[in-house]
Amino acid sequence: MLESNQSKICIFLNMLCLTGKREGKMDWENQTILVEFFLKGLSGYPRLELLFFVLIFIMYVVILLGNATLILISILDPHLHTPMYFFLGNLSFLDICYTTTSIPSTLVSFLSERKTISFSGCAVQMFLGLAMGTTECVLLGMMAFDRYVAICNPLRYPTIMSKDAYVSMAAGSWIIGAVNSAVQTVFVVQLPFCRNNIINHFSCEILAVMKLACADISGNEFIMLVATTLFILTPLLLIIVSYMLIIVNIFKISSSEGKSKAFSTCSAHLTVVIIFYGTILFMYMKPKSKEILNSDDLDATDKIISMFYGVMAPMMNPLIYSLRNKDVKATVKHLIRRKVFNK
Repeated sequence: MLESNQSKICIFLNMLCLTGKREGKMDWENQTILVEFFLKGLSGYPRLELLFFVLIFIMYVVILLGNATLILISILDPHLHTPMYFFLGNLSFLDICYTTTSIPSTLVSFLSERKTISFSGCAVQMFLGLAMGTTECVLLGMMAFDRYVAICNPLRYPTIMSKDAYVSMAAGSWIIGAVNSAVQTVFVVQLPFCRNNIINHFSCEILAVMKLACADISGNEFIMLVATTLFILTPLLLIIVSYMLIIVNIFKISSSEGKSKAFSTCSAHLTVVIIFYGTILFMYMKPKSKEILNSDDLDATDKIISMFYGVMAPMMNPLIYSLRNKDVKATVKHLIRRKVFNK
């Protein structure tokens, strides 16, 4: 009788052990620590991947050549050592850095069957991408203020936009971008990520990564909302107010030649602002309901917009500034002539 009871107790304890192991295994599986992510991109469309590889590669070469040329011109020509071209050089360098954080890895993934990125690599890509995007928002606001002072207060322009002032403004833009990105990236990487490691995107874009977290992300969304208001909407408000004052001032100019010259100094920057903010606001500020958040059509739209935002804007910036700026065109012609005659 005693042996029978002991055997029953042993069987019961074994069952408890097996159940505990099974439950522990399930909990472990549900809380797997991810070491890499899979970037879905256009993995289901190999022909489109090849087409996108060619297009994006050409665009990337144009981005590097165009922006590097603008930086070189602004350094070589003493006449362009002004706040406007200093900001423009920073913008060009920023576009080179921004595209380099994602485009090379995207091109490699188009030709590779292994479309994965490590968790640490994803975090670095998130940080750099968000830092560059935030810096560009703030920098465009600084450039709008520069144009406002140049047109509305031309006599005080050398005093207000001194070298110490515009260098500090540019440095501040970079610092704000780095700090904002560091804060948001730290909060995202601390989220628990379960078994789903498929990022439906070309790169580790912060919103796409946040969707994979198996926890409440309302805190992260609030931080992103505050950051968006401070570092995207506030510079946009500064740009709008600056250009409203610029337009009012331009209409006060009596000569048509003076009006045309004033408009020409702002048109390139305004075009860049429209392209940049048009895409970023549509991407980050559009409403997303829970019913359509996982829609394939919505994801495809987001990826296309992100590609436009990440590639087209940096490619268009040097073209816009070179085509719509007489100083840049004159400098290019002068440098070409000097090189030809030196030979």
